[in-house]
Amino acid sequence: MSGPAEIFSSFNEFLSQDQEIREEIRNAVKTLEQTAREILAVLQRVHQSSGIKEVPNLCKKSRELFETVRTQYSELSTKFPADQYYRFNDHWRFVTQRLACLSALTIYLESEKFITREEMAEIMGVKVERGEGIYLDLEDYLMGQLNLASELSRLAVNSVTAGDYGRPSRIAAFVAELDSGFRLLNLKNDSLRKRFDALKYDMKKVEEVVYDLSIRGLKPQSETEKQEET
Repeated sequence: MSGPAEIFSSFNEFLSQDQEIREEIRNAVKTLEQTAREILAVLQRVHQSSGIKEVPNLCKKSRELFETVRTQYSELSTKFPADQYYRFNDHWRFVTQRLACLSALTIYLESEKFITREEMAEIMGVKVERGEGIYLDLEDYLMGQLNLASELSRLAVNSVTAGDYGRPSRIAAFVAELDSGFRLLNLKNDSLRKRFDALKYDMKKVEEVVYDLSIRGLKPQSETEKQEET
């Protein structure tokens, strides 16, 4: 019969191995976070007065950095046993949500389109389905979309400063569609629900920009409005 010394010795070995794995994961996540900061720095330039004109170049640079992200996620996936994924995935959840937002922002700036979960996973270099390695959890995808709304509400304000008076209306329509989509969901997750509650403030901020442009006579007419006048 094993005594306390033998039992606790085996525990110590397990804890040491666990600590080594976590340390390797933390180091891998740090490099991923650094690249995320670089992408953020690139895309934040869109908020500068000349940033709107630089959108194609900024998106190109973002795409190049996402290639590094793909490699880093691949490296991260080698740092832990595949069957222990859920013991460690909280280590990279925050950076994954940040990268989800940045990938969504890149796609929006390129085409003003809504990014699908599959497209986001492809850009980031992760899987869509669980059990295939590091994958894009639905919660992380949705959080990325909600954080995108905050970036777009800020862009709506700064695009006016840059003289782009048509963009706020398009952003308002996009955020409204995003809000409609989220209202179809029965959100049980506390962090998602709280973040969704903040979406209405992002919408209000954009709507105020559009209203201000309208009363100042700076809002461009839509094609429908032009046709109604003729």
